[in-house]
Amino acid sequence: MRAAPPPPPLAGGTSGPDALRPLLDTVLDALRSGAAERGGPLPGGGPDTVARRVHDRLGDALPEAGDGAGEALRLVAHTLAAGAADPADPLCAAHLHTPPLALAVAADLAASALNPSMDSWDQAPAASALETLVTTALAAQVYPDAPRPDALVTTGGTESNQLALLLARERHGSVRAVVGANAHHSFHRAAWLLGLPEPVVVPTPNGTIDPVALDEALTDLTGPLLVAATAGTTDTGSIDPLPEIADLCTAHGAELHIDAAYGGPLLFSDTHRTLLTGLDRARTVTIDLHKLGWQPAAAGLLAVRDTTDLAPLAHTADYLNADDDTDAGLPDLLGRSLRTTRRPDIVKTAVTLRALGRTGLGDLVDTCRDLAEHLADLVDKTPGLELHERPPLTTVLFRPTHATDDTVAAIRRTLLTHGHAVLGRAHADGRLWLKATLLNPHTTPDDLHQIITLVEGSTDR
Repeated sequence: MRAAPPPPPLAGGTSGPDALRPLLDTVLDALRSGAAERGGPLPGGGPDTVARRVHDRLGDALPEAGDGAGEALRLVAHTLAAGAADPADPLCAAHLHTPPLALAVAADLAASALNPSMDSWDQAPAASALETLVTTALAAQVYPDAPRPDALVTTGGTESNQLALLLARERHGSVRAVVGANAHHSFHRAAWLLGLPEPVVVPTPNGTIDPVALDEALTDLTGPLLVAATAGTTDTGSIDPLPEIADLCTAHGAELHIDAAYGGPLLFSDTHRTLLTGLDRARTVTIDLHKLGWQPAAAGLLAVRDTTDLAPLAHTADYLNADDDTDAGLPDLLGRSLRTTRRPDIVKTAVTLRALGRTGLGDLVDTCRDLAEHLADLVDKTPGLELHERPPLTTVLFRPTHATDDTVAAIRRTLLTHGHAVLGRAHADGRLWLKATLLNPHTTPDDLHQIITLVEGSTDR
């Protein structure tokens, strides 16, 4: 009888680092060689070309016999990097898709190696304590004057917004969301998933909620209402008039949720935090640190003014949080998420906060805001280009003057197909615009000039 081969080494334990060290060298070399092969912000050739390259290199995804750890890791990591849209490239500026900090990625390795599961204390003793420490500190940034603020770790804005609607529903039995036309699509999906009425949509004539229209809507509607304002829209980075909206919610007895997935990290900036005046008047707030926080996805938060608002999430599974264990002092983690198994995503955030502090993160926010202003200035000074508006956050919308929407769309696809630049698209004022979302603090003025030059070159074709 043939002896079975020894199992592959594990990442944890005292021997885990020795097993990981050569594999990390392999990954890092493959990331470097893949990026060199790509040679730009994304691979050229379009979807069919990229898919063919992946297929040709990897072939059978489940071979009868494996290639071994080193070769498999090298091949897959190189192929991934060669075919990536790399947000660390300054010309990859389409989406709220941040280039993660190296230290946050390194911290994420520790989390992956130890693999705590955040559904019971006996699987994550230190990680659960760390999560409490960090979420409490971040909740206090949102609600500096509240006695018991709290925050849950989520996968991002979609989950956070859904949780906000769920908590409001549980407080009232039912709830009707009132959102701006600029609101994130997740509110409509959350209402559907939770069996709630379709949200009432309030017009946003200047890209932000019209307070007069909101007042009229709240006057006409009955029943428990949750107004969802936005601090940093996906398309333009616009911030709704939060103080006015909070006043209207108070006057009409409606609750307020603010989706600050994009704009929330302005709290770290002494220069720009006033843009979020009124944020602390919301009952719940969404923040994503995998946007203006430079964390690997996922790093979302839902902050609440008072920790008792999280009580409806309480849930018991005897094998995870038996009553006698909880009574004996073992922390109950099931009420901290709708998920059961979940990664300790707070680890990378804890390292980032410790390394940079609020001031360091604020400096990064300020840098990206300055870059957006600089790009807006360049567009303003370039004949043949039109700027939509001064950037509220770090998003700049622009387009060739007198171009049709079809031309604007074609310019974007041309840049993508050739692998020259990744720009987004957004509709505003009834027209289609190119969108540059500037989240890379290493971007230089020369990079911004290159974006302009590439757009002009594509326009001339």
